[in-house]
Amino acid sequence: MELSRQQLREQAIGRFKYVRTCVLARELCLLVRTNRVAFNLKDAHECCSVISQLCKEAGCTEQSDLCGKAAEAVLTSEEKYLDLCQQSCMKCGESRQPSQSVQKKAPNHYVA
Repeated sequence: MELSRQQLREQAIGRFKYVRTCVLARELCLLVRTNRVAFNLKDAHECCSVISQLCKEAGCTEQSDLCGKAAEAVLTSEEKYLDLCQQSCMKCGESRQPSQSVQKKAPNHYVA
């Protein structure tokens, strides 16, 4: 019984860390991208820097580096910023893998 409790705890802590970093970073990134016209350069720079730190904390170094570069680029070149932002988002999407705790279910076959 204690083993099951420990496994449940590890899964819950892992999920908490994932939501605190990855989910939050994705939501903030979406917020920045959808409201890009309302933000000034400094706003976008600060927001992207925070998102970059969240990615780094989650262990996504390549995405973090790209987002960090985008944060710097937004101050000088919108085209470069958008390109780096796109690369980071695509890498983030590529890194999404199904959780190991999720097991594939056998397909339900209807038999009459």
